[in-house]
Amino acid sequence: MGLAEAEFDVIVVGAGNAAFCAAHAAAERGRRVLMLEAAPLRESGGNSYYTAGATRIPHGGLDDLRDFVEADERHDRTVVPEYTEAEFTADMERVTEGRNDAEMTGLLVTESADGVRWLSSLGMAYRLMYERQAYERPDGSFLFWGGLHVGNVGGGEGMIADHKMIAARLGVEIRYEHQVSAFLFDGERVHGVVAEHGGERSEIGAESVIIASGGFESNAEMREKHLGEGWSKAKVRGTAYNMGYPIEAALRIGAAPGGDWSTCHSVQWDAYFAENESNRELTNRLTRQSYPLGIIIDQSGRRFLDEGADFRNFTYAKYGREILARPGGIAWQIYDATLRPLLRAEEYDMPGISVIEAGTVHELAQKAGLDPVVVQATIDEYNNSIDRSIPFDPTVLDGRSAETSPRKSNWASPLESAPFFAYPVTCGITFTFGGLTGDAEGRVIRHDGGVLPGLFVCGEARGGLFSGNYPGGSGLAAGIVFGRRAGAVA
Repeated sequence: MGLAEAEFDVIVVGAGNAAFCAAHAAAERGRRVLMLEAAPLRESGGNSYYTAGATRIPHGGLDDLRDFVEADERHDRTVVPEYTEAEFTADMERVTEGRNDAEMTGLLVTESADGVRWLSSLGMAYRLMYERQAYERPDGSFLFWGGLHVGNVGGGEGMIADHKMIAARLGVEIRYEHQVSAFLFDGERVHGVVAEHGGERSEIGAESVIIASGGFESNAEMREKHLGEGWSKAKVRGTAYNMGYPIEAALRIGAAPGGDWSTCHSVQWDAYFAENESNRELTNRLTRQSYPLGIIIDQSGRRFLDEGADFRNFTYAKYGREILARPGGIAWQIYDATLRPLLRAEEYDMPGISVIEAGTVHELAQKAGLDPVVVQATIDEYNNSIDRSIPFDPTVLDGRSAETSPRKSNWASPLESAPFFAYPVTCGITFTFGGLTGDAEGRVIRHDGGVLPGLFVCGEARGGLFSGNYPGGSGLAAGIVFGRRAGAVA
């Protein structure tokens, strides 16, 4: 493909968290930076807009976080356990079953906290995530759990607003409704992009291009091809514009694929809400993440996984695929009146939420279209197998198990107090784990192991960090670390 005069030093493809971090880092070096976003302005921000803003970093406890989190009157009665680099590394290895790239993991763990402080110095606002990661104890104090404690003020929407403010101050130009379909490549080096806008194709030259356009989760055809049969039916949680086109364009000029193309981040998602895809008003509120407290049954009325295997942060990203594999791709989260007040208000008090409430288990099952006899037997077996000698404590792995099949390892609480509640859930896909291969600075690697000059990758377009599962909050942290690294050298 022909060359165009270099109008910019750096073109960043995308406008989510990783893309903005790359743009900020490049602009701080005095680079002329252009961001090209496929979505229109009103739908921009990538998947990052749809998140809660949770960002996993190692730290030494609350005192170590005070320099960048917003002050809160609750801090004086709050316990935030330290989260060490060793724990972060172990969590990455454990949840991916050792399939994570060791070098990438090392960079993520050692640079994520500094990356958050860098963004804070630029104007990004952070806070402690009380409503998502802490429980209030009887004495009025708060205890955080699960290693994920820090998030953006205003969630994903606030994060993107802050990013845009920073980018404007640094002189970064953003063009919306520009879909990058190819790269300007002379056989040796990338010199820019081919972008489509308003039905017209244009060539934009640059010294370097950074792909930060997300994975391919919005592309039903690619999902079916790489994730497997049935994945075209998954609900897209985030942006509808992560179609994988820049990844495919890079592969066409010799880039090497990286990571696990057969798995993804997928969660339990409101099955029957009418607008349950790419909903910018409700965003993350369509998730149903209090499942460790109750039980999950499929259309047969039986349990099929360990709801309490670990803290939610370490299981939620893999249970969406478990739901998709069940008959009809639907399951039901079941709680009783005792558990209902413990459910996350931002999700389970969502306006228009899909829920069934009934005075008896039999009535609940009938309303859900399930076999009442089977559902009652499932709950009876579960209730009768709980080790009630162990106190129930949702702030720790309490070991209060239900010795049934499948076993529930923690937080087993009997379902016996009316009314009963059933929440229908399906699979909501967040992002795909496969992408391109990059080196430590984000330079795209070719099939022969060499560098593809002029082309960089970060964020969800880069594979290798996650496989099968992921620790909550590590995606935004990775976007910061690897976006910053790419922008620092591009």
